Amino acid sequence: MSESATLSLTKALIERPSVTPEDAGCQNFIAQRLQTMGFAIEPMRFGEVDNLWARLGKQQPLFVFAGHTDVVPTGPEQQWTSAPFKAEIRDGQLYGRGTADMKGSIAAMLTACERFIKNHPAPKGSIGFLLTSDEEGPAIDGTVKVIKTLENRHEKIDWCLVGEPTSSKQLGDMIKNGRRGSLNADLTIHGIQGHVAYPHLASNPIHLFAPVLSALSNEVWDQGNAHFPATTFQISNIHAGTGATNVIPGDLQVTFNFRFSTAVTEQQLRERVEKLLDQHKLKYTLTWTLSGNPYLTPAGKLVEASAAAIQEVCGFTTELSTSGGTSDGRFIAPTGAQVLELGPLNASIHKVNEHVAVRDLDLLSQVYERILEKLLT
Repeated sequence: MSESATLSLTKALIERPSVTPEDAGCQNFIAQRLQTMGFAIEPMRFGEVDNLWARLGKQQPLFVFAGHTDVVPTGPEQQWTSAPFKAEIRDGQLYGRGTADMKGSIAAMLTACERFIKNHPAPKGSIGFLLTSDEEGPAIDGTVKVIKTLENRHEKIDWCLVGEPTSSKQLGDMIKNGRRGSLNADLTIHGIQGHVAYPHLASNPIHLFAPVLSALSNEVWDQGNAHFPATTFQISNIHAGTGATNVIPGDLQVTFNFRFSTAVTEQQLRERVEKLLDQHKLKYTLTWTLSGNPYLTPAGKLVEASAAAIQEVCGFTTELSTSGGTSDGRFIAPTGAQVLELGPLNASIHKVNEHVAVRDLDLLSQVYERILEKLLT
């Protein structure tokens, strides 16, 4: 049996080892396919990052497929059953780094477009592709820079579908119509180094921070709302000490993160943390980094078209969710675009032996095609 166009394209992308921020030729390969369909191709390189903007048509509304060609590192290759960058099918599953996150989605987007344009050569609107090789990395020179370029020349996106792996148990059972915000902090508590036998001559930053740690961990930041769970606080790293058992450390380093809802703002979180530190009269240095604010796409044409497409192709009602981590949708939503994320199962992403069901690749392409038909015909 011959391979489907979506499977063949996914395999070709997998075999390009595009570990972030490397693109490894993926975008040039994709651009050739898009150019054949009539897309105007515009590579955008910022720093060491390759990005691609491609557009078919000049009229509004503009529907955009967004995604990333970079993948996370493989981890120990000897733990993989097959080589991570040599796509292999076993028991109906396609294995390889990026199969689910998210080269399979990109392949499905391309083949959906090819069929749609063949059947609808004069769509009622335009189609765009926004691809980056900087999603799995710091996300500084990727989608955020492309969006800034588009905004500066007043090129507005109406609907954007991001191909992140959102499905849980079966393809299409969950789509993301929003994401929580992510706020990171690097905190240093300053004490006074000294000998453990003479604590009165020192100031132990670990002891000083202990009650604050308890307060931060037990704080109720908000109650969430109808679309988002309550904000969460998590410490991801904490470190102090010289390595010697008889030395009180001078500093304590703490790294923590908030995943926050629309029920609270970044500024409010910062102020509440700093107020708590000040109440305990701590000497500290605190640096904040905002990865992205929360966003929500409420009921509208994109949500309705996507839900209807899943019902028709997959045969069930999808669930709208804002759970999980962040995505590049956080850079696109503030422009006023309706943004949704829809892709394959996420159970194996970032893991050894990442895989996607071969059947799901073709189903996803059909869902994407139906969405295009519902919005642009």
